Amino acid sequence: MPAVDPTANPTAAEPILTADGLVRRFNGLVAVDVDHLEVPRGRITALIGPNGAGKTTTFNLLAGFDRPDEGRWSFDGRDIHHLPAHRIARLGMVRTFQLTRVLGRLSVLDNMLLGAGDQPGEQLRRALLPWTWRAARAEATERAHELLARFTLDAKAGDLAASLSGGQRKLLEMARALMARPTLLMLDEPMAGVNPALTQSLLDHVLALRDEGITVLFVEHDMHVVKHIADHVIVMADGRVIAEGAPREVLTDDRVVDAYLGSHHDTDLRQIIAARAAERSAS
Repeated sequence: MPAVDPTANPTAAEPILTADGLVRRFNGLVAVDVDHLEVPRGRITALIGPNGAGKTTTFNLLAGFDRPDEGRWSFDGRDIHHLPAHRIARLGMVRTFQLTRVLGRLSVLDNMLLGAGDQPGEQLRRALLPWTWRAARAEATERAHELLARFTLDAKAGDLAASLSGGQRKLLEMARALMARPTLLMLDEPMAGVNPALTQSLLDHVLALRDEGITVLFVEHDMHVVKHIADHVIVMADGRVIAEGAPREVLTDDRVVDAYLGSHHDTDLRQIIAARAAERSAS
């Protein structure tokens, strides 16, 4: 994939994911009511908002893990609103979860191999004919070792996944998602529960994915993280998109300030706003 110029205007990039009229209700309560949403191709897009804004529900809908009451969305020019999660993943739109879903009683390497697609040995009839799937298995194993080395987990390949720390499990889940060779990687709060020593490593990995041409959409609460790596920001509140654009403009938008400070007084956001105000005063 060609590298993407991170200095380019994200709004000028064509969308890889587009949603229209997305509505999800729970017992009559509207959790998501999104008129229109676009994720620019080859960029890092942050989906932010206060608790209860509908971010994770939107994630679940777009990735096929939940079904909307209304709405349509397309990925890479293909209508996918009717597809289940596994078929969406096969198209190149892969997600991770806020609470990591590693299989603790399997080795780290076996967890990686579960993420590989197009494995003929997973078919019942062909499983009995090892010469038909050995080459594919060897190729997947080689890729798994390469990704584990990239995420500094190669020394843990033979260990049970249950032995990993919380931060290492986040790294494993991201590495496993890459086994599917995604075009769009969706990360649900990738920094949640990660100690500071691993946070920078995760940030660097996300930036590297963007530079390799992979589009990233992530949910995050830490505004310093958003400001540091996001090219584009979409803000939700009460299930709706209330603002979107470049981080510096969006994070000082009055609607965004009201949504955050009116709900939980987010310290990081207040610091960013104060710094921006100081910059304006100085100029």
